[in-house]
Amino acid sequence: MYFEKLKIKWGVRSNLQLIVIFIVFAITGSGSVRLGEPLLNYLQLTPDAFGTSFFGSTLYWILRLVIIFPLYQVLLIVVGAVFFQFRFFWDFEKKILKRIGFKFLFKES
Repeated sequence: MYFEKLKIKWGVRSNLQLIVIFIVFAITGSGSVRLGEPLLNYLQLTPDAFGTSFFGSTLYWILRLVIIFPLYQVLLIVVGAVFFQFRFFWDFEKKILKRIGFKFLFKES
């Protein structure tokens, strides 16, 4: 079954831990999207500020994704810690950050 493969790949010991990890991913994804808009509004970066042209709205959505990505990364660690899965999500974050080019931030062990 697919869940068994995920358990092996992620080093998860139980089905309950896997369910908690899925819940953390769901909360973090929803939370980062929900917090992205108020953050952009606080920075006064609303869709109106970019005009009504196609390029303006496209630029707004690109900027929104750029804001949401780091917000998601931070929330993943915080929510993971709340659900007692800090170690799993910290290792997950390190792997993601290394893949996107931030390998220099982590010492090889």
